[in-house]
Amino acid sequence: MLERLTPARLLAAACALLVPLFVLGWLTREDPAEKPWLQVMGGGFIFNYRVADVYYGFTAAVMRPLPTGTIVEAAFEDPAGGPPHVVRQRVGGAEMTRLALRSPPVRGVEAGRDYAVSLRVLDREDEHLLWSRDLAFRSNISDTVVPDVPLTIGPGYTRNPAAGG
Repeated sequence: MLERLTPARLLAAACALLVPLFVLGWLTREDPAEKPWLQVMGGGFIFNYRVADVYYGFTAAVMRPLPTGTIVEAAFEDPAGGPPHVVRQRVGGAEMTRLALRSPPVRGVEAGRDYAVSLRVLDREDEHLLWSRDLAFRSNISDTVVPDVPLTIGPGYTRNPAAGG
């Protein structure tokens, strides 16, 4: 039996096994060019009543390596009714796996209302749109729970004399 096992037959058997596996792998692979650039993992509103701050934002995973210098832009709807708050972040390179963007402080947040966020990925020259997605975030509470002035000041959470009480 071992006399029939020649190197040529071993090579033929290996090819007969590996070629179909390679073809199967190729047919079932996920093309990176078809993936979205980013996948939003989560987001929402943050209410910090101690420092009288309200903002909203999101965290996204990078699904395809973004070229160095790519611009990620988010336009957050202003709950008070003004123009959208545009926040931009330039991507440092392929090693970036996650990013987080947040609005500047906002007021006028109503409970149960959707607030739109337009997410865009632009090339490094800011000339071509590579990808975009529209999002919406909703708060379960209104910003009336947040005082007009911070309750505390400084790094030690010292009571703010201007807050009264």
